[in-house]
Amino acid sequence: METDNSSTTTILITPLNWGLGHATRCIPIIKALEENNYIPIIASDGIALELLRKEFPYLKFLELPSYHIEYAKKGKNFKWKLLQNLPKIIKAILKEKILVRNWISQYGIDGIISDNRLGVYSKKIPSVFITHQLQVMTGNTTWLTTMSHQYFIKKYSECWVPDFADSPNLAGALSHLKKTNLKLHYIGPLSRMHKKDLPKKYDLMIILSGPEPQRGILEEKLKTELERFKGNVVFIRGVVEPNQTKEQIDTICYYNFMKSRQLEQTFNESEVILCRSGYTTIMDLVKLGKKAFFIPTPGQFEQMYLAKKLKNEGAVPYAEQDNFAIENLSELESYRGLQSANHSTNWEQLFSVFKT
Repeated sequence: METDNSSTTTILITPLNWGLGHATRCIPIIKALEENNYIPIIASDGIALELLRKEFPYLKFLELPSYHIEYAKKGKNFKWKLLQNLPKIIKAILKEKILVRNWISQYGIDGIISDNRLGVYSKKIPSVFITHQLQVMTGNTTWLTTMSHQYFIKKYSECWVPDFADSPNLAGALSHLKKTNLKLHYIGPLSRMHKKDLPKKYDLMIILSGPEPQRGILEEKLKTELERFKGNVVFIRGVVEPNQTKEQIDTICYYNFMKSRQLEQTFNESEVILCRSGYTTIMDLVKLGKKAFFIPTPGQFEQMYLAKKLKNEGAVPYAEQDNFAIENLSELESYRGLQSANHSTNWEQLFSVFKT
């Protein structure tokens, strides 16, 4: 009879700090680890680390070096800005490898779950990579960024893809390859949200996230556009600070950030959602079965691909940031919204990789 040794198994879980999406989609994984008697240790940097500290104040936290990911002020310069930051990213990856090697012995780590942190793995213990981007879309350099990403994925024991294996699926060509030798497990969408039947409080919910300066640019644009909106609005700015702030200006209620429980309630109390077309947001909207309007981050090919895919499927309309006007929300009547999908992840089976 096999002995369950998970009660003494410590797992290092490390989301990338690129907006809040990687951190928030790790929340259900951290909870599942706890429910299955594993001991999670969380490591990240910046607002991703701060958000998870607020969600799990009783857990151990470690700090990883920043990838220094920044967006250009103009979307067309996104790739150039990323290329400029490449030496800093490589330096951070090399630092990660050294830190992780030391932490394994220092904290008795038995397994690793890395959400897109490329230097967090070990040949000595089971290491899992999480990504929905088996193809990394960057326009005419997609072949190069995809090849580079898959080079790192191959270093891991296995790769968990938060999508459905078959069609219909959420990420399309991003998460599905025609041919591959990667050790893939499609684990279904990851979301910390739950659908609830609550009275409607807001006609519109706006939720922002992502690196500066694009987050701030969109915030200022939307504040101007909302002057022409008739109805109650809740506006979550996506700025993680030590304390939550709330400000009511006419019919608009502004928050700097929300923790999971309050955010879940606010989603369920809102008629429609205006947001980026980030993949984690899409997974949340599917779980909630919500109608949404997307404004993809300028220059981010992945978000543009997802927005176009869901528009073509008749689910969600979108507009480019420079062209968006609040009147565009009337298009929502012609789209069905994101349909709630019933899916449960077999965590016990997934976590068995850490018992090998």
